[in-house]
Amino acid sequence: MNERFDQYLQQPWRFIDHTTLGPLFNALESFAYDDTFCTMIGQENGSATLRAWVHHHTVVLGIQDSRLPDIDEGLRYLQSQGQQVIIRNSGGLAVVLDEDVLNLSLIVKEKKGFTIDEGYELMYNLIKQMFSSFNQQIEAREIVGSYCPGSYDLSIGGKKFAGISQRRMRGGVAVQIYLCVRGSGAKRAEMIRRFYELSVNGKEPKFAYPQIVPETMASLSELLQQPLTVQDVMACALSTMKMAGADLHTAPLSEHEQGLFLQHIERMKSRNEKIITM
Repeated sequence: MNERFDQYLQQPWRFIDHTTLGPLFNALESFAYDDTFCTMIGQENGSATLRAWVHHHTVVLGIQDSRLPDIDEGLRYLQSQGQQVIIRNSGGLAVVLDEDVLNLSLIVKEKKGFTIDEGYELMYNLIKQMFSSFNQQIEAREIVGSYCPGSYDLSIGGKKFAGISQRRMRGGVAVQIYLCVRGSGAKRAEMIRRFYELSVNGKEPKFAYPQIVPETMASLSELLQQPLTVQDVMACALSTMKMAGADLHTAPLSEHEQGLFLQHIERMKSRNEKIITM
């Protein structure tokens, strides 16, 4: 990693593991947790935080997705596929989360000069370092045909395995990434392709939704030809941060944090209930 980003890692980091909470762990809670830690770090000098999280059978939509002409048809399809559906409060469009997708949040204080691109670069540098031993070039560029496309799609050989988003609030920054660790990236993409097909239904949407080509997406296990697991990749993230000088520790939520979390989860539920029956 370069010197600029080493400086962000060389400090105390709190580690929170939400990877084993099981199928009942609703993705709304994850976004509420990240808002809680953004508030603590931004306003009350909490430790920088690495949070790892996994959700089962969940499709996370962006706010724009909720405005598609026949969104109800798309929602019915996803639910028929056994998917929970939520709308997140950070940027981006529809993504798939399941037990083989690891999500990481790097939550830091929004210091002067810490631009949006630098937030993306912080995560991108971490991921490159994590997988440097495989001698595969990980690129950050938009992969046309993928779901939730953006300039910081992470890919190997032109196939996307991860996407990065950001949430900035109250002086804190949560840089979030989903990493498709194993399973079929193309199969996940096909589900989202069908969701858009049904949600648009030949009508004129209010935004340019992605024209998904499932073959543009793959998992790390497919790309690296290694039988990786979520726990393998999480352990790699921890060891990489330690090697870069991060002082990692764990700590349960304080009573104050629990109160903040309840406020944020209620806001998330209220926003979602306007569109999706929880």
